[in-house]
Amino acid sequence: DPVKKAIGLSHSGWKGTVGRIGQITIDEMVCAFNSNPKDIIAVIGPSICADCYEVGEEVAVKFMYVFSDNISAILLKNDKGRYQLNLWEANRRVLLDAGLSDEHIHISKVCTSCNHELLFSHRKTGGKRGSLAAFLAIKDTEAVK
Repeated sequence: DPVKKAIGLSHSGWKGTVGRIGQITIDEMVCAFNSNPKDIIAVIGPSICADCYEVGEEVAVKFMYVFSDNISAILLKNDKGRYQLNLWEANRRVLLDAGLSDEHIHISKVCTSCNHELLFSHRKTGGKRGSLAAFLAIKDTEAVK
């Protein structure tokens, strides 16, 4: 939130997405910093893309329940009877529901599975992977002037 000079971070795999962790993070920013969701800028960082993220019925059903209004943009049945899950779109919808403006939601579109030489991917390596880290900061615009 550049207005309140507040920042937050959450990790949202499929469980966090179904649990609407993005909404929880925004709610915490509103509570702790008096942020207005319309002022918050969000970035969905590197993560697995829909083409690479195949899930079974048990995960798909959870998304069908939570995202019933937008499920066709989030879950696509493939020719193997399983599903391709679009976490980027699901998390974008969570942030929109939390009150963020669409123009304030940025998706990196960097897939960790497609770019496993650069980024760790649990799915691509069958669980044999390292860890990722994120660093966040709010640029001090006063110091730049």
